[in-house]
Amino acid sequence: SRLGILIVRHLKRLERVILGYLEVSDGPEEEARLGILETLQCTIEHAWPRMPCRLPVLLKALLRLLWDVHTERGPTPEPVRAALLHRATQCLILLDRCCQGQVKVLLEGVQSSCEENRVRECLRKVQEST
Repeated sequence: SRLGILIVRHLKRLERVILGYLEVSDGPEEEARLGILETLQCTIEHAWPRMPCRLPVLLKALLRLLWDVHTERGPTPEPVRAALLHRATQCLILLDRCCQGQVKVLLEGVQSSCEENRVRECLRKVQEST
């Protein structure tokens, strides 16, 4: 957050780091994933003018994270799963705001075809955000 908009200088490299951390579970407490979601949220807030061109990659990674968190049957406690789902949903909402509603348009088909309640609930929150 100290860099502010200057984060765009490092956005390509930072995006690779964020995507790498989102893909891999780091144990029951998921500290790295929770931290990287916070980093992503801060990055979206500060570098919002550059987010539309990164939308496809970030949207895919966040949706995959939602699905992975929901389907993983590891030792991760329920409050940690809920925190991951909440932070990923918040990132999706921020992305939607930066991209003038494109996320909502892209998620319409996904939400109607998704049969998993927790994932559908996250998608519903994004659709209903203003």
